Amino acid sequence: MIESIHLRVLQGDPIVHDVHHASLPPLFRGMPALHPETCPDGCGTCQSVCPTHAIQLNPLKVDLGLCVFCPLCEQECPEQAIHFTNEYHIACSTRSQLVVDGSQKRITPELASKQIRKYFGSSLKLRQISAGGCNGCEAELNALSNVNFDMGRFGIEFVASPRHADGIVITGPITKAMADAAFICYDAVPSPKIVILVGACAVSGGIFQDSMEVNREFLEQHPIDLFIPGCPPHPLTFITGLLDWFGRK
Repeated sequence: MIESIHLRVLQGDPIVHDVHHASLPPLFRGMPALHPETCPDGCGTCQSVCPTHAIQLNPLKVDLGLCVFCPLCEQECPEQAIHFTNEYHIACSTRSQLVVDGSQKRITPELASKQIRKYFGSSLKLRQISAGGCNGCEAELNALSNVNFDMGRFGIEFVASPRHADGIVITGPITKAMADAAFICYDAVPSPKIVILVGACAVSGGIFQDSMEVNREFLEQHPIDLFIPGCPPHPLTFITGLLDWFGRK
């Protein structure tokens, strides 16, 4: 008992009390800061090293839906025109918002419709589908229920059955083996329902975007309500993305 108390004192307060203004380690890579004015003419170094073709030139832009937040572009750019900050507010409600040009300091999802907020504003149950992911995004989603982030205090939690859910959360690029499962799970969720994509693989296919083993027909047939970019996304990106979407502080 004494050892447990001693350990608790050493750990301090582990709870992230204010999820909107948390301080993350400097090494965490979030919203990129872009400085296109420093780019020399004809230089395409950052674009050539990007493994997912997330970088556009003339003007310089980064597609966070494709970006896997590796440091290659930042390391290889001779002028340091790209620098990843530790800003974790990067969830959005439209795919186009994920293409940033440096003018944005953070991304805030557009408010959900009044009907959606009426149904799910105070309590939200989600069923997670691992559709061929590497378990990175899944591990971060699991962390949402621990004492640090405690997503349940906001009335948001994951459930085991889609019949008990208000929506689905998809991770992974959606492989052929999981394509039917995504449709079956979605159909089992009672209406109205929402769809959330978590991680670069789910948003764009990520490094698997050109794979013949990927089947993304589900995303072509169903509207997406919230995009959570990252590889993997930070738990706070998920929480604040949902809270901002619902207009909750």
